[in-house]
Amino acid sequence: MSASLTLATYNMRKAVGLDRRRDSHRILRVLEEVGADIVALQEADRRVGGRASAVPHELWEGHSPYRPVPIGVKNRRMLDGMPKVGARVDEWLKVDTRNIGWHGNAILVKPHIGVLDIAALDLPMLEPRGAVLAELLVGDRPIRIVGLHLDLSGLWRRRQMKAIRAAIDARPQKMPTVLMGDTNEWRATAACLRDFETGFQICAPGPSFHARRPVAVLDRIFVDRTLSIEESGVHHSELARVASDHLPVWARVGW
Repeated sequence: MSASLTLATYNMRKAVGLDRRRDSHRILRVLEEVGADIVALQEADRRVGGRASAVPHELWEGHSPYRPVPIGVKNRRMLDGMPKVGARVDEWLKVDTRNIGWHGNAILVKPHIGVLDIAALDLPMLEPRGAVLAELLVGDRPIRIVGLHLDLSGLWRRRQMKAIRAAIDARPQKMPTVLMGDTNEWRATAACLRDFETGFQICAPGPSFHARRPVAVLDRIFVDRTLSIEESGVHHSELARVASDHLPVWARVGW
């Protein structure tokens, strides 16, 4: 029996909207508008201070149909490596360091989706970058999701995509795979995209950046050729156009 699944990717800009206000509730409302089963987030954690989730954990737990997939790693800070200091720095500074992602990348799932395995991927980088990988169970069907946010440099973007491909190939179990995220790539024929044309369909439904007046196709979904893309789009709503500088991109896939 065929089944379909709605996937989305969203650079939420640490919950800071175009009105320069940090509004976590607004991000949650945009996600509810999109209504995807699985979401890859970029810039989900703050970049300074404790680097905690930009949406407080109590909101994920009590005000959202989503739960963050527990990546199980902590964003490293300079003080963390200092003997006796790193273990207590959060207490001294009174900061919340409960991140939901790795270098800002996080994966959200609805309650009916199970988690089989997870991994935080270190990527070759000019600036701090990483990716997150989750192997999920939807009913009795496994699917692998990779959330990514690539470098501003084209050379490093290609190296990062090769590293992600190598990490996927090294996984012990084979299953349909989808990559989602902010590629930071303006060109449709760039090398980092061409490298994935074998084995994957590249879904780029339309311009998603800048949210106020979208002109750039930066947010993409790479869908394993064992899956079909039934429908896709960019989520344009009044709320989404102010909640972040990116618009959410979604795709419904079948297998």
